[in-house]
Formats: sequence, C-alpha cells, structure tokens
Amino acid sequence: MRKSESAPPARQPLVVAYRRPDELKAYGRNARRHSAEQVEQIAASMQEFGFTNPVLVKDDGETIGAGHGRQAAALLILSRGERLPTPDGETIPTITLTGLSEDQWRAYVLADNKLALNATWDADILAAELRALEGGTADLSLTGFSEAELDELLRETVDAAQAPEAFPEYGEDIETEHKCPKCGYAWSGEAA
Repeated sequence: MRKSESAPPARQPLVVAYRRPDELKAYGRNARRHSAEQVEQIAASMQEFGFTNPVLVKDDGETIGAGHGRQAAALLILSRGERLPTPDGETIPTITLTGLSEDQWRAYVLADNKLALNATWDADILAAELRALEGGTADLSLTGFSEAELDELLRETVDAAQAPEAFPEYGEDIETEHKCPKCGYAWSGEAA
C-alpha cells in the first residue's frame, strides 16, 4: 500500500455554510456517475428525511468533492418548482475542506466514493430491519433497494423463517439412508 508523503491537512473546525446549488460546480475529474434514476432516488430521500448530508467543497468555494448526486437532486427539486428541505428552501448545506494539497484533494474525491462501497451487509440484520419496516409506515423504496431486491430479500427471510418447521421434532422417528463410502454397502434405518 502506498503511503502519502504529504503532511496531513490542518485540522480546522468544520463550518456548515448554506449555498445555492447552482453556484456550485462539479469536479471535472469526478469518476463517479449518477444516473437519472439514482438522482430521483436521492431527491425522494431528501424530501422524506431532509438534507442530512452536506456537500463537501474544495477550498476554492465552488468545486464539489463529495455530494455531486445531492447537488443534482437539489437542482432537480428546484427545477420542479418545489422547495428544498432546508431552512430557507433554496440553499443546501456545504462544508469547505481546507488544507488539502491538490493530490490529497484528488485522492479524497476517489476515497469518499469508494470507501462506502467497500462495506458489506449483515444479511440477517438487513432482513430483520426490512421486515420491521415492511409492517410499518415507511416507504421501502426510500431505502434505495430496487423492488426486485426487496422481493428477493423479503422472500429469503420468509423462506428461512419457515425452514425450521419443516424439520421433525427431536425424538421423532426419522428414516435415514446410509452408504459406506469405501465398499458402497447401503442400508436404511429409523432413529430410536
């Protein structure tokens, strides 16, 4: 693993500043792409939960390092003539990252997008959370999972939850088949 030779950035207090989303510009070398469908999902999430994650901006005050999708969703909401889920309905929260060299900035843009993708799901907890939400008032489409993914995840949990009932109780007669792996002799028997 290559280690950066540059000094770590100075630790400045993070300050949230509200800015108009159309005054921010995308980082031209941002390798992450947001489909129109994903921008719609981000907009729906914002409208349900609020603008909970600031856009991170380079110290030039306008170049987005993290939050291209959030900016696009904000612009989409405004283009529909709707207000943003922010205090004034027209601006979005931003944090300016200061003290990064150009190389650190470029590496950060990649890291911010990639590090979250390196996580995995705990399938049992995910299924339990989705089952809990399914019975409530939450719109499961706001979780970002597609309808097909939700169907698969919820079906698997139902199948898994029902599986133990298919097994006989302890002490029941269970007929089993056996075969010697060396000579091939086969026999069957019942549990005592």
